[in-house]
Amino acid sequence: MSSLRELPVFPLPEVVLFPGCPLPLHIFEYRYRMMMASILETDKRFGVLMWNPQEGRPVTVGCCAEVLRYERLPDDRMLILTLGQQRFQVLKYLREKPFRVALVEWIEDQPPTEDLQPLADEVRQLLYDVVQLSAKLTDQDVSLPERYPTLPREFSYWVASNFQGAPLEQQALLEMQDTASRLRRESEILASTRSHLAARTALKDVFKDKMEPNL
Repeated sequence: MSSLRELPVFPLPEVVLFPGCPLPLHIFEYRYRMMMASILETDKRFGVLMWNPQEGRPVTVGCCAEVLRYERLPDDRMLILTLGQQRFQVLKYLREKPFRVALVEWIEDQPPTEDLQPLADEVRQLLYDVVQLSAKLTDQDVSLPERYPTLPREFSYWVASNFQGAPLEQQALLEMQDTASRLRRESEILASTRSHLAARTALKDVFKDKMEPNL
């Protein structure tokens, strides 16, 4: 199977899609309605690239999305649900109008040279700690979903997909081609977040104790 193919691409601001992760979209621009009409007649796949506002252009590494289901609205807008598939690197653009079509090359993580399970377990524990601290800090019922990927590579994608609000960090994680490096970076991010939340939670407890009347 060739690692090269032509792929329609959809640049999205502050959106980074990862393999195995869902992405719902509302399609309303005319050119992207045309794109959807085209891909629905073929293999229902297109590329998602984060739009880099600083450079005024899409990034060069993205993730292929497959349309799982769609709904046409009366005014020809569309609601679609997609699922992330393979990652790709844009080699060049073949057409710009009516929508972008790129020649892309599929990219994969390098074969692991170490046991990744301890790293994945470390990230999982840190994620659990962050969720617990967030729940305590916000007084909300926050918990991990019952089901999520358990294999290290797929788990690393899923964790990265949850770093919402940090698209540049997500993009850096998407571009990594080494699962161990991705997990280590996620461990660093989560450890820093845990420390920050622990400090805020401790401060909240102090103020709570001072506010409570002495009995």
